[in-house]
This record gives sequence, C-alpha cells and structure tokens, in this order.
Amino acid sequence: MLSAGAVMNDLPVAFGPFVLLGRQRLLCQNDRPLRLGGRALDILQVLIEHAGAVVSPDVLMTRVWPSSVVEASTLRVHIAALRRVLGHGQDGQRYIVHVPGQGYCFAAALRPVPLAPRKHNLPGRLTPVIGRKALIARVAAHLSGQRCITLVGPAGIGKTTLALSVAQSLLGQYANGVWLVDLATLSDPAQLPALVAKTLGLEAGLDELSGWQALLVFDSCEPVLDGCRVLVDELLSTAPQLTILVTSREPLSAREEMLLPVPGLSVPALWDMHSVDQVQSCSAVQMLVRCARARQQGFSVREQDVQTVHDICRRLDGIPLAIELAAAHIDSLGLVGLHAQLGRGFLRLAQGRRTAVARHQSLYAALDWSYGRLSTVQQAVLQRLAVFKKSFSLDAALHVISDEELSTTLARGAIPRLVATSLLTLEASGEVTRYRLLHTTRAYALHKLERSAQLWALEQRYRRYISRGRGLSLVALEPAEQMPHVG
Repeated sequence: MLSAGAVMNDLPVAFGPFVLLGRQRLLCQNDRPLRLGGRALDILQVLIEHAGAVVSPDVLMTRVWPSSVVEASTLRVHIAALRRVLGHGQDGQRYIVHVPGQGYCFAAALRPVPLAPRKHNLPGRLTPVIGRKALIARVAAHLSGQRCITLVGPAGIGKTTLALSVAQSLLGQYANGVWLVDLATLSDPAQLPALVAKTLGLEAGLDELSGWQALLVFDSCEPVLDGCRVLVDELLSTAPQLTILVTSREPLSAREEMLLPVPGLSVPALWDMHSVDQVQSCSAVQMLVRCARARQQGFSVREQDVQTVHDICRRLDGIPLAIELAAAHIDSLGLVGLHAQLGRGFLRLAQGRRTAVARHQSLYAALDWSYGRLSTVQQAVLQRLAVFKKSFSLDAALHVISDEELSTTLARGAIPRLVATSLLTLEASGEVTRYRLLHTTRAYALHKLERSAQLWALEQRYRRYISRGRGLSLVALEPAEQMPHVG
C-alpha cells in the first residue's frame, strides 16, 4: 500500500477509478471531476492519511471542524454524502468502512499517480443542467469568434452553472486548457493578478500567459468589477490567444466585451398548460420537481397541482436559486402551503445553502448584497418602483415616483443603473421602452418601502395616476392586488 504521506504532501494519489488531487482539492473519477462538498473532501483526506487504520469520530471532527462544535450526526451526514460519491469497489467492499464503536477506516489500496500537466480545474456535476442545452450551445458558438463574453443577469439566475457547462463543453479545444477563477469572495482588486496566477499555476506571474491558448472563466466579478475590467483588457491585449468568459450581475465594460443576458427557466403561459405532462415540459417545473424529490422521495405533480405549480414557478420568475430554495420547503409546507407562503415571506424561505458564500445562501441575501451597492437615490428609486405590479414605461415611472424629495432628474438618472445591475428588466414593446421588476426583486423592494413608511403614499399616488387616465396606454389597469409581504 502506498504511504499516506503522499497525501499529507499534497501529491495526487489513486484508488480504484478515483484520483485525489490534494493540492487542488479535487476528486476525479476516470479523469472526470466529481462534485464533492468541502467538508466531505476534508474527511476523505483525513481518512486517506490514516489508510488502513480506524479513525475515531472525535479525531475526524477535530480535524475537519477545528474551531467549531458539531454533532456526531453532522459527521454521519458528510460520511454518507462521501460514500454516495464513491459508491462501491468492484469487489463490493466499501472504500470507507464503519467499525461500530470505534470509527471509520479507509480500506482501499492507494497507488501513486504520475504528475502530468493539468488541463482544467472545473468541478464536476452530480446532476444534469436543466433547460439550458440550447443556451449552452449558443454561448459556446459565440466563443469561437468572440474573445470576451459576459453572462449577465440577476442574482440566482444560473450564470455560474451556465458558464461551467459551456466550459465543460469546450474541454479539449484549448491547448493550454480551461480554467475557472472564482472571484466571489475576493474584496481587494489588487489581489486579482495573484489569484489568477495561483489558479493557473504560473510561477512567473501573468507574463507567462502571452503565448497561452486557453479559456479563462472569471466567475462572480461583481465584488471587484473595476479591477476585473482592467485585468481583462490587459490580458486580451497581451495574450492574443486567450478567450475569457465572465459572469457578473452587471457588465464589465471591457473593450472587447460581448454581453449575453441569462434568462430564467421557461414558464409558459398558463393557458398553454392543460395537463401534468404539459406543465412538466417547462424547465422551471422540472427544476422544482427535481429539487423537491431531493427532499421528499416520490414527489410528483398531480392534475390538481398544475395551476399551483405553474404559479409557484411564475412567481419565482423561473430563477433557479429561488426555485431550489422554495422547493426545499415542499416536504414541510406542501405545494398549497408553499404557494401561500410566496405571498408573504418567500424571500426568507430558505437559508440552508451553508456551503455557498453568504450572499448566495438565500435569495434575500443575494438581493441585499446588490442593494447595498446602490447609491441612496438608486435605492429610493428601486423601492418606489415596487408599487408597479406589471411592466411600466419611463413616463409612468417618473409621474408616480417623483416628488419634492426625489426629483424627476434624479429618478431618471437612477433607472439605467438599476437596469445595469440586473435589478430592473428591460422589455421590448413596440416603440415604447418598458421596464419590469421581477416578482422576487419587487417583493424585496416592497419590504424596504414598508420600512421607510412610504408605501401607503406611493400606492395612493399610483392609483391616482391610473384613475386620471394618464396610464391607460402605459400601465395595465387591473384589480387591486395584495402586496407580497416579506417577513
């Protein structure tokens, strides 16, 4: 058996069809990266360091959670997740053996892995991507002739998933590989060059990229947007064979940048939905069903659920993160209960993605992060626009939200910024440009408006504007609708 010291020195080791790349914190199966949580990977590394010996739960918890107190049940959950990924060896023996009353033992033989140049660092996926096949192909096709593409869209729309899927589809097409640079937790733009160099294993810095033919994926650029723009412009000018795919809630404004907005998953009109099969053909519902089944085995959509399921996905704007967070409550609330909750506190429904960065752990947190980057005037405009229940024109918006505290000039100047940050959506409608708040964004903004004590006054102004007849061609007249409460 290979000495486990190799793992402690971050050298790659193999067992069965798997390869553990300790330095890169990556587990591969037959050269395919596997999706494995950070804690499960830590547990695997500790067990392999002690391969052939029993490691007690106390030792595992101390090593994996050195500064936290966790329950034994938490360790068992991560062990179970690790076993699901590893499956069984060919002889039917589990790689990780539980010794009752003592702990766990890594039972497989280890073998060395010859060091070879890596060609990518993309994580694997355990589940297929829903509803994005055509979009993946479209982005990949654009990359053949465009050196910088930015995927833009609101929080939770699936920009990272799309970018990684595109990158996976292009593996083997770049001589120097495909590389993911995660910027989600970076706060200092000055650290960008060092992070890129470390990710790509460049010992001499970014100058080495001048002759590279590679695809770089810069994910979640919002925290260091200006620094990222400068770096992208520099890389594209000094490395003529580099291609860069960016994800961001707003454009980089780089010189060679092409913008591709990422839409929500499909939610066709209800009048096109007459059966379970029809409603389940829409990708948003497919996402809801898959996420619900992850928590509740045997979950299915019944005929009487068609309208409820459709409306849940519509209210969530087909946003994958929103659907995932909401679906986690179907087992406790049921579809009818979840549907009712969407009108009250749905932005806080799920805080359970503990492995994500803080601003992605809930939709409320994601919107809070974007909101915090707005100026005071832009925040006020976003709040006030929430009184519009459907799409509206610029003229209608300025008539309703402007007053002595917020001039028409200031309001007009803030709206382009809200569009740029994906908080306000543009809708093509003939010769008149129209705008719309996503349901999720509107509920968030209404919550802020309620706290500012201006909701009642803005609602009255909105109703007076329509009643005077000014909005007949600009704002759809409709019955009064209960404002969704966020609590």
